[in-house]
Amino acid sequence: MSDPIRNRYDFVILFDVENGNPNGDPDAGNMPRIDPETGYGLVTDVCLKRKIRNYVETVKEDEPGYKIYIKDNVPLNRSDRTALQYVGIEETEDKAIKETVKKMKKDDPELDLKLRDFMCRNFFDVRTFGAVMTTFVKASLNCGQVRGPVQIGFAQSVDPIIPQEVTITRIAITTEADAEQKGTEMGRKHIVPYGLYRAEGFVSANLARKVTGFSEDDLLLLWQAILNMFENDRSAARGKMAVRELIVFKHDSELGNAPAHKLFDAVKIQRIHPDTPPRQYTDYSVEIDTGSIPEGVTCTRMA
Repeated sequence: MSDPIRNRYDFVILFDVENGNPNGDPDAGNMPRIDPETGYGLVTDVCLKRKIRNYVETVKEDEPGYKIYIKDNVPLNRSDRTALQYVGIEETEDKAIKETVKKMKKDDPELDLKLRDFMCRNFFDVRTFGAVMTTFVKASLNCGQVRGPVQIGFAQSVDPIIPQEVTITRIAITTEADAEQKGTEMGRKHIVPYGLYRAEGFVSANLARKVTGFSEDDLLLLWQAILNMFENDRSAARGKMAVRELIVFKHDSELGNAPAHKLFDAVKIQRIHPDTPPRQYTDYSVEIDTGSIPEGVTCTRMA
């Protein structure tokens, strides 16, 4: 694994959805998430990070150093236990772990760091996004909360969206009693006819160096995962989703050469035909105001 990154990065992700539900809201009958005051569509950071984790897991297949901590059907305590075993703790009950940790910390003040570094070395998503590891928190270990160098905010649609509820039918009847009375069953699904979404993210070289060891190799894998996060995670419910562009601002220093919001403001997205509802990516123009990008920052567009 290469050395930790030395440059700060800020980035913008542009992705779209066509006739699908990009991120259902369980509190609203799984309708597409929406800002009720403005009508703009929303996609949570948790949803986007799930896609990135899924891609890395698919590509790396639990290769050493690239395991995924937050994953389906694997309790977090099971992954935590691998770190405890690494430092010689075999207990599985919370109370026993806490007592053993208390004794070991008297002899080894670096125990917290050893556990944190083990988790960061072995789990890509801990090294990237950070994590709250409940086993370590309960055991009064300072390594239980790791702040990751990569942070992604909510995605918001460029224009307001109008979710549609589509009625569907199914010829397979659920029960024998219902089959005697009807030949089809009704259902519903929610879609967004078209929406272009914008998400913004940050990569801290300072946290990478001081905390998790997030490396140049990890950074390349992150860009690859973002660009391809929908390609191997298809679903009829989500329709056609694609990352259209990844715009990366690289700073010449660890702490950065410009405020992130000024760089994000340089990304201008406009509808080509304001009077016509957008239905495809080419209905928009995406431009970078290079004149507003200060010295010490370079912009790269990936698609």
